[in-house]
Amino acid sequence: MPMRGERPPAVRAGEGGARPYERLLRSRTGRGVAALCAGALPALTFPTPSLWWLAYVALVPWLLLIRSAGTGRRAAADGWLGGVGFMLAVHHWLMPSLHVFIVVLAALLGLLWVPWGLLVARMLGGPPSVLRSAAAVAVVPSGWLMIELVRSWEGLGGPWGLLGASQWDVPPALRVASVGGVWLVSLGVVAVNTALTLLLAVPAARTSAAACLVAGAIGVGATVAWAPQPRVSGTARIAVVQPGLVEGPRSVERRFARGEELTRGLDGRGVDLVVWGESSVGVDLSRSPGTADRVAALSRLVGADVLVNMDARRTDGPGRTGIFKSAVLVGPEGPTGDRYDKMRLVPFGEYVPARGLLGWATSVGKAAGEDRLRGSGPVVMDLPDGLRVGPLVCFESAFPDMSRQLAKDGAQLLLAQSSTSTFQHSWAPAQHASLGALRAAETGRPMVHATLTGVSAVYGPRGERVGAPLGTDASEAAVYDVPLARGTTLYVRLGAWPVYGALAVLAVFLGAAGLRRLRTPAPPRPGRPARTAGGSPERPGR
Repeated sequence: MPMRGERPPAVRAGEGGARPYERLLRSRTGRGVAALCAGALPALTFPTPSLWWLAYVALVPWLLLIRSAGTGRRAAADGWLGGVGFMLAVHHWLMPSLHVFIVVLAALLGLLWVPWGLLVARMLGGPPSVLRSAAAVAVVPSGWLMIELVRSWEGLGGPWGLLGASQWDVPPALRVASVGGVWLVSLGVVAVNTALTLLLAVPAARTSAAACLVAGAIGVGATVAWAPQPRVSGTARIAVVQPGLVEGPRSVERRFARGEELTRGLDGRGVDLVVWGESSVGVDLSRSPGTADRVAALSRLVGADVLVNMDARRTDGPGRTGIFKSAVLVGPEGPTGDRYDKMRLVPFGEYVPARGLLGWATSVGKAAGEDRLRGSGPVVMDLPDGLRVGPLVCFESAFPDMSRQLAKDGAQLLLAQSSTSTFQHSWAPAQHASLGALRAAETGRPMVHATLTGVSAVYGPRGERVGAPLGTDASEAAVYDVPLARGTTLYVRLGAWPVYGALAVLAVFLGAAGLRRLRTPAPPRPGRPARTAGGSPERPGR
């Protein structure tokens, strides 16, 4: 029989009576694998799996794991390894291009989750009080949002895989996005996961956790009912030309010819604008009058301007010679003069950050051999019928601030030209196309996502789908009647206010923690041990 205060042999640490999952979590290797898998689980919420409902429980295993850490070092390790798993799973389709370097990047970016692991352990570890449990539902999501904010910087890969983006096809979530952007959706998703973790693991906090869930549901319902909605004010007839996958010798010329063929088929369709995908023209139209004339002839034939995308070397001023990716509007007489040069480039795909240090990535993958040059600012283009359009190129559609700025500048229609042909048979094309729904809902402006090889898609001003998308197996031109809208969303007016709110929550939390530490008296320093007559320290108990 065990002595008083001693645990029964069946549950002693490290002995065979422990449950299998307990033995697994006591193993450093087992716990590491569990953290990697728990961090990877949310990747299933994005296209192509599109298990959007899983987002509301996908973080629970990770949160429970960190809660059981016991020490700050272990909580930090759980946060880091979970972050590594998340980055690898969300960006796994980059492996053919970056090879082993994707593991290096994931390991570095995973460090962003180290403070979050410590924060989760502080808020959810042990037997949290009712007050601490309620605070956790605000503090833990705020910490997650800081991670999304930091890694949204272009140099760290951009805002790909923001947790709120998993809700791109959920109408209530799109209404929430119109109020606070994808940031507010991410906050809500993580808050639900945090509350569910408390419901499962902390019996004393179940009432407060349930109250938080009810309050959140009421808040979403109120947003759906009362948030300003865009008012439909007509339609624009937009054609998307998707030539499909063209490989082999002279692929650029053959792809251009296929785009010409598909555009000719739009004759008589009454379109207002024809949109080609990214890198649809491989020469500088200002130096290639023959190619410019061919596009102008298409404009005259269909009776509408054609928005092409040049991926070519040109000189843009003293010391500005290099490769630009540019959206160029071509009318019946040739280029109209409206041009937008891509501002935010894909790390490693279009430039290598700190090339002097990381240039070796070009030898192990398909990193850019030469850095592209950047544009200087957003551009809103005016069509002959008065329609104002705001172009974006490639993964710029992932940045909420760029589409917001175009809407503020007066764009009535957002256009994203993309390629994704390198990742044709991965989750990337569907994930990229889904971002258009969020940008449309955030701004109250419809969005056309036109690609070379699919997925091409169109969304209305509330983020709703318009027509059928063109999949990765399609080589065709499609015409969409795109609803236009008036009015301004709260997100366009107020910007990323959830980010500032999260910063305020964390500031209050850290300030309160600092005050508690100042008010808590330091433990008394132990006195000098007593000595016996013989001069040796006295031993207690003797």
